[in-house]
Amino acid sequence: MSEFGSVEIEDPGDADLTFTCPRCSNEVSARYYGPCLDCRQQLHDSQHRDGGDVEVPEYVPKMNVTPNAVALKDD
Repeated sequence: MSEFGSVEIEDPGDADLTFTCPRCSNEVSARYYGPCLDCRQQLHDSQHRDGGDVEVPEYVPKMNVTPNAVALKDD
């Protein structure tokens, strides 16, 4: 069993397909077509990003934006 962070990927014991891994060209036995377990681990390690805090600047309206005419109406 290979572990991807908090996601676990099981090695398929009784696989249905035998094919060539599209990434490393090794023979693979797996239930579904796709990269082998080693390639999936490498892809996960290279593409995984931890979530971080994003600072959003305060909204400042553009200078050409004018207030609503109804809001400016004097009674």
